Amino acid sequence: MALADPQLHPEGTLLDGFKVVELANYVAGPAAAGIMAEWGAEVIKVEPPGGDPLRWLRADAPGGHSPAFEIINRGKLCIELDTNSDLGREALQRLVAEADVFITNIRPASLTKAKLDWPSLQAINPRLIYASFTGYGLSGPDANTPAFDNAAFWARTGMADVTRPEGSDPFSIRQGSGDHTSALAMALGIVTALLARDRGGGGRLVEASLLRTGTYVMGGEFANHVRFGEVVRTQSRDRAPNPLNNFFKSKDGRWFFCMPRAVTVDWHRICVVAGVLDVVDDPLFATPQARAANSAELIARLDAGFAAMAFDDIAERLIAADIVWSPVQDLAQLLSDPQAAAAGCFVEIEDGAGGRFPATAPPIRFDGQETQRKRVVAKLGQHTEIILARLGLSAARLES
Repeated sequence: MALADPQLHPEGTLLDGFKVVELANYVAGPAAAGIMAEWGAEVIKVEPPGGDPLRWLRADAPGGHSPAFEIINRGKLCIELDTNSDLGREALQRLVAEADVFITNIRPASLTKAKLDWPSLQAINPRLIYASFTGYGLSGPDANTPAFDNAAFWARTGMADVTRPEGSDPFSIRQGSGDHTSALAMALGIVTALLARDRGGGGRLVEASLLRTGTYVMGGEFANHVRFGEVVRTQSRDRAPNPLNNFFKSKDGRWFFCMPRAVTVDWHRICVVAGVLDVVDDPLFATPQARAANSAELIARLDAGFAAMAFDDIAERLIAADIVWSPVQDLAQLLSDPQAAAAGCFVEIEDGAGGRFPATAPPIRFDGQETQRKRVVAKLGQHTEIILARLGLSAARLES
């Protein structure tokens, strides 16, 4: 029985023919499965009675579900199952028996109790790629500790500590940032395991955690700490160790960021752009060490120079000088940024209420794979009946 809508998953997409079963909620696990759906896999999202809790966060949006839910669950087939019941587990096991990938971020103890852990499902499908997503990993004293990215990815890995300016309180990571970063790692792991399997290997367990991904992201800071004992926290802009590696504001109130590459060449170029050539030969700023020691004064001089110019003039000068720089944009400016559009940063989603809206695209684009498929967010349990029929189970039997 044909199940997937060919407009959702057209033939010829990269993962056409691969079947993914997702038993996951909130962000990290569903985001990894969502990337695979974008790449053409058939993804069946299994939700408990009442649905993924994220589905109802800000559900007053058009379409009746959360905008945060929509961006990671578009293009999926959705089935509602009570996996605490024998029949619900049986249905899920039948799904897994014909799947290539099983993705879950349910806590390990709960999966073992329900016989949905790796050994149990491997026995059903030896070719299965079992993708386990956790907060803290599958072993150790905190393996079953609940986690979100603010905790395991941000706070525990040291990111929350090093990003706060000296003397200030820690602050939270933005919504889902650690989850989406970790989802990319999981998607890479799954696709690599599929490649190995289809080259003659068998199924395997693929494990990712918020803690491990966050620790990897902190690799540079961690390496410096191990080698030199350093703990370098973010500084306020007036105390930046490299005054040129900083944020500045134009006459018309727009912020932008500069990041010099060469110690001497870009130093001179940025001073030219800012119109403060008098500082180049000032003994206070003669060396990188002197500039760091007199950071506040140099920043004040640069601030005065940039504050005398309009943003468009500054942008033109920075581009001509080949300086690494960027405007500081708000989200509305990002949405209208022609470069973001050209880079493929956005796709359109159907909201389920007759409208369409832009949403973020996966960060990887493949040549020749820009399809015109619909990106629709399924209603809770929308595909339950047809999926159960394909498995040889009637809806009436499950409802019983």
